[in-house]
Amino acid sequence: MASFNGLGMHMGNLAILSTAESRSISAENPTGEKGKGAMATPDPAKSPARKLGRGWKAAPYVVIEPGEVKVLAEIAGAGAIAQIWMTPTGAWRSSILRIYWDGSPEPSVECPVGDFFACGWNKYAQVSSLAVCVNPGSAFNCYWEMPFRKRCLITMSNTADSAMILFYQINYVLTEVPTDAAYFHAQFRRVHPLPYKEVYTIVDGITGRGQYVGTYMAWGVHNSGWWGEGEIKFFMDGDAEFPTICGTGTEDYFCGSYNFDVGKENGGYREFTTPYAGLPQVIRPDGLYASQQRFGMYRWHIADPIRFKRDLRVTIQALGWLGDPRKGAEFLPLQDDIASVAYWYQTLPAAKFPPLPSPDYLRIV
Repeated sequence: MASFNGLGMHMGNLAILSTAESRSISAENPTGEKGKGAMATPDPAKSPARKLGRGWKAAPYVVIEPGEVKVLAEIAGAGAIAQIWMTPTGAWRSSILRIYWDGSPEPSVECPVGDFFACGWNKYAQVSSLAVCVNPGSAFNCYWEMPFRKRCLITMSNTADSAMILFYQINYVLTEVPTDAAYFHAQFRRVHPLPYKEVYTIVDGITGRGQYVGTYMAWGVHNSGWWGEGEIKFFMDGDAEFPTICGTGTEDYFCGSYNFDVGKENGGYREFTTPYAGLPQVIRPDGLYASQQRFGMYRWHIADPIRFKRDLRVTIQALGWLGDPRKGAEFLPLQDDIASVAYWYQTLPAAKFPPLPSPDYLRIV
C-alpha cells in the first residue's frame, strides 16, 4: 500500500527519517496527547493498583454500558491511523464500530466489530494477513492505512443488554496528507436468508473515485452439498447489466480451488490464512444443535486494487448443485445466511450507507 511521510513503514524504508509525530490513544491516554499517558488515579477500594498509585495500570480498559455510544478516539488535525488493536467482550455483532472523517455526519466505517476484523461468527479464528490479524484469545488487529485531513472520530456502540469491557489501542501519526490520498471505508451487510434466485449485494451505491481493497464474508450454509459455485462481479463506471470484472467461483475469488476441499480422508475443508486471502474459519456441525456449516473468508486486493472513477457495485451469487455435478446436474440457487464487509478507499463526500440492520436481525444464533 502507498505510504507517506513516515506512515506505512516496511522493511525497505525503516531507516528513513520522517517529520511525522507518533501518537497513541488507549484507556490510559484517551486523548492521545503528548506526555498524557498513565495519569489515572487508582480507585482506592477496587483497583489492583490501589497500593501502587498512578502509573501502575490504573485504567487499562473502558466499560461501555448497554445502549451507550463510546468515543474511542477524537483527533484534530491531519494524520493517519496506522494500527488498531482491541479485544471486546460480549457478542461481537452487538458492538458496532464507526469511523467518521473530517467532520462528516455520516460514518465511512460502520460494522460489527467481529466482522470488521474478519471474525464474524462470534468465535475466535486465527487470521494472519497483511491487513488484519486475529490472535489468541480474541485480539483484533487492523493495519489498513486511514488518512484524514481535519478530524478523525472513532466510536463503539453497545447494542446488547449488558455492559461490555473494551481494552483498545489506536496508534496513529500526525502528519501532512498528500492531495491524492483517499479515505478508508468499510460497510457491513447481512441477508438471512437470501431470497431464492436473488443475487447477494456486497456493496452498491459507491460514488466517487477510488479503489476497492477487500472483502470479508461470513457464510452460513442451509443446504447439503457444495455451496460456492457463485461468481463475484464488479460493476464499475457505468456498467449496467454486465460487469467489467467477473470471477469464476466463490472459492476461486478467495484464492482457493475445488471447494476448499482436500478430501474426506484428509479432513475435508481445510482452513488457511495467508497475507492476501484466506478461509480462516470453518465451523462444523456437532451432531446435536450446531447443525449448519459456517465459513469465514477474506480477500484483500492489496496487490491488485480494483480502481473505479465514478461508481462501483459488487455482487456475488449463492449457487450450489441440484444433483451430482459429475452426471449433468444443474446449478441450485441457495437461500443461505450471508454477511459481508466491503473495504475501499474513495474521495469525499461518499454516498450515505443503507441503515444497519436491527440488533435482533444481526444476532448470531
